Formats: sequence, C-alpha cells, structure tokens
Amino acid sequence: MIEGTRSLAIEAVRRYHRLEIELPDEIPDGPILFVANHGFGSLFDLNVLATLAALDDLELERPVTTLVHQIAWTVGLGPLLEQLDCRPASRTAAQESLAGGRHVLVFPGGDLDAFKARKDKDRIVFGGRSGFARMAIEQDVPIVPLVTAGAGDTLLVLDDGQGLARRLKLDQLLRLKALPVSVTFPWGLNVGLAGFLPYLGIPVQLRTRVLPASTAYDGEDARAFASRIETVMQATLDELSRQNG
Repeated sequence: MIEGTRSLAIEAVRRYHRLEIELPDEIPDGPILFVANHGFGSLFDLNVLATLAALDDLELERPVTTLVHQIAWTVGLGPLLEQLDCRPASRTAAQESLAGGRHVLVFPGGDLDAFKARKDKDRIVFGGRSGFARMAIEQDVPIVPLVTAGAGDTLLVLDDGQGLARRLKLDQLLRLKALPVSVTFPWGLNVGLAGFLPYLGIPVQLRTRVLPASTAYDGEDARAFASRIETVMQATLDELSRQNG
C-alpha cells in the first residue's frame, strides 16, 4: 500500500506538473551519493517526488536510502517512511548505507532550503553545510547532483519564518530553523501548514536534471568540494528556471 501510494504521488507530479526529466549519458556503477535541492515543503515537497521520479528513470540496480529530517519521526511518520528505505538524516545513516553498497539520497539544505520565501525560490541554500561532501570523500564515492526547478512557483511564500522559529525555539524543540508564512489551497494564508501538510499547487511545469558524477579533486577539502557542487547546482537551477520563464 505504501509503495503504491508513493507511485501514485510520483505519477501525479509527472502528469499534473508535466515533469520533464533530463538524464546523464552514464552513471557510475558503485554506490553514489545523490545530492538534491528542495523546492518547497518538508514532508510534502514536490522536489522530493520529482527527484524520486528521476531516480526511477535511472533504473538503478542498487537500492537507495533517502535521508529525511528527524521531524518525520517526531510526528509519527517515521515507521511508514522506513518502509520506503528512508532513515533519519545523520552521518551514521549515510556511512552505514554507503558502506553497505547502497546509494544515498540527501537534501543538504534541509529546512533552510525547503522553506525559502518567494524572493529566494530559485536559489539553492545549503547554509554552508559540507557534511555531504565530507562523507563522499571519506567513503570514496561520487556525488551525482539532481536539480529541480518550478516548485517555488506553485504557491506564494511570503516569509521563511526564521525569526518566528527562533522565537518559538523550534530549533531546540524540533530542529526546525524556519516556519514559513504562505498562501495556498486549501490552507489559505497560513503559518507552517503548507509543506508540512499536502497542498494543491498551481500547475506549473517542473523540470529535473540529473548532472554528471563529480568527485573531489586531489587535495580538495570538504568545504571546497561542497561549494563547487552547490555552484554547479545553482547554475543548473538558473538555466532550468529560465526555461520555465
């Protein structure tokens, strides 16, 4: 049932948002660290579904472990997600999965990237995080970036709510640094509902591109490698966003 729900959700995004996916000419044989950007939302983010659709199209031979924000387990959805090969995002989860021969999918920007205001909808925000690059170097695996554009245009996000999240101490309570103020159907003007709960977005087109694999240069540290990956992904997002007009 859970796998069927996943497939239906992906198919809905393919059709309703006319998802267009571009794949690379080849993909490495061994374990891969897939790095993707958020569009809008936490548990319900169109970029996540578009990314999963792209991974399906790659027809990977190895299973994929998806690292998910801890809040999914806090609200009780964790056990369901675990049946879809999801684990709470952590260094240990990534290390064990890669060492076990699995691929890993990570969204390094977390809630900072997921809850951007409209003015930043076409920006990739990793917030200086470089742990994913350090993991790739330590485990000697390539990074394959996936970039999706369009989700930020499916609703109106007035503010990312970082100030509100700090005042409510959500970073300490739920590890959340943002609580967005948005306007969408069916929630209307709301604080923190859209994205944590499903919403019906404007049917704009989504575009996803899977980029060629990258490895760290000789002597390149994790911070520099992470910055290089983020720069390449931002350039791709700029291009895909221009195609969307």
